[in-house]
Amino acid sequence: MTTSPILNGINTETLRAAMEAITRDPANGMTHWEATSHWRGGTRSDTRVTRCVIGGEEVAKDFTIKVDEPLQLCGTNQYANPQEHLLAALNACMIVGYSACCAHEGLELEELRIETEGDIDLRGFLGIDPTVKPGYDQLRYTVYVKGSGTPEQFEKIHRTVMATSPNYFNLSSAVALKPRLVVKGA
Repeated sequence: MTTSPILNGINTETLRAAMEAITRDPANGMTHWEATSHWRGGTRSDTRVTRCVIGGEEVAKDFTIKVDEPLQLCGTNQYANPQEHLLAALNACMIVGYSACCAHEGLELEELRIETEGDIDLRGFLGIDPTVKPGYDQLRYTVYVKGSGTPEQFEKIHRTVMATSPNYFNLSSAVALKPRLVVKGA
């Protein structure tokens, strides 16, 4: 009887091979990500993703992420806004972690859902009150999981995901931003 290496949509043989290759040579684990956003008028923007680099290998991509704001924030409400993309990026990154960790541990997922929410006081964003932060004080999220694991196994995976998710890290820790402004000629 042959067991499929695919569990939760993850090829466990490929996952283990990648982990072994990165363990042997940490350069295999180095990645580079980039995105370029263009204003499309009003609050609309399109972000192009054309490449990334994984372990020194360039990976071609061809994605456009469309962004807008609700009508109440001067947008057209055609697309998710930056905050919704931020929350979605956090959730998606953690879902990758849960799926891969469960597959690595041999646990089959039946259901996985993450609900995330937070509150922003627009007085900060609009510059009305300089004492009000323009962003979140906290994000609250709930993970709903169902599968072949015990509550203890899922708790262990939950702790692992919080310790290893890049976007969880990026949002829960201060990440240095290095801005540069280029003003084109008049």
